[in-house]
Amino acid sequence: MRPLRFVALGDSLTEGVGDPVGEEWRGWAALLAGGLAAESSGSVERVEGVHCNEAVASVASVEFTNLAVSGAQTGDVLERQLPAGLAVRPDLASVVIGVNDTLRCTFDVRAVAARLDTVYSALTGQGAVLLTACLPDPGAMLGLPGALARPLARRQRAVNAVVHALSERYGAVHLHACEGAWLMDRAMWSADRLHPGERGHRQLAVRFHALLAERGLATGSAPSPEPEFPAPTRSASLWWLATAGTGWVARRCTDLLPQLLTLAADEVRHRARGTSARLDLRASAAVSAALAALSVADQQPDAA
Repeated sequence: MRPLRFVALGDSLTEGVGDPVGEEWRGWAALLAGGLAAESSGSVERVEGVHCNEAVASVASVEFTNLAVSGAQTGDVLERQLPAGLAVRPDLASVVIGVNDTLRCTFDVRAVAARLDTVYSALTGQGAVLLTACLPDPGAMLGLPGALARPLARRQRAVNAVVHALSERYGAVHLHACEGAWLMDRAMWSADRLHPGERGHRQLAVRFHALLAERGLATGSAPSPEPEFPAPTRSASLWWLATAGTGWVARRCTDLLPQLLTLAADEVRHRARGTSARLDLRASAAVSAALAALSVADQQPDAA
């Protein structure tokens, strides 16, 4: 009997940022892979000839391929990760993506919806069981001031609404990761407050495992929720923020900040006029239009 093949697509969250093991990132998807089969007891290993972000774990009767790359957007998943994922012919495929799209001045929920629809359709069309998740609002996690945080929150809600709708359409195993007490528990999060720490990654793995077990798709033991390694010290966390963390924020602010300031000014004007609800309605209408466009596309006859 061949091994179960699990492929993970996405960004830094799935790559494992925040959960270091030696010189590499591990993350929730690798932790989950260890509990998919009853015999699972292997360890993650590098495979010669595979890109550094495409680590493969042979966990007894599970083969795990992680294609996620830090900074990836839905376009990167569609254009780069999907072809590699389909080549593996996975039985199980996770697609957890979208936050980086909201942090770009090019954000377009209609384009996000179209890309996700194509990715989900391709994977499920090949017979894979799909794993998806809605994600928390980055502005709230970073503790940004209200006028700056609200536009990002609105964008993330729009992406989550699309993921909810498409997950239902494709019968995905869907995790509501955008809600719950774990979001406010600092012990779950790394120094940058955007990526889970080891405990947070374990929380995601445990919750995904429970959903898969309900469907009979995970027969191994659930990952332990307790950390294997001590949490980084305060000094180590501050050093990370002053080096890698600062660079991460700077790269995104260069792209987003001018537009975010414009959005914040618009937010302030609407609040002063008492018309903030219009911004929410506008965002909801954009989501509805994006999903309606997909429905119309599905109804179009194939070209001769």
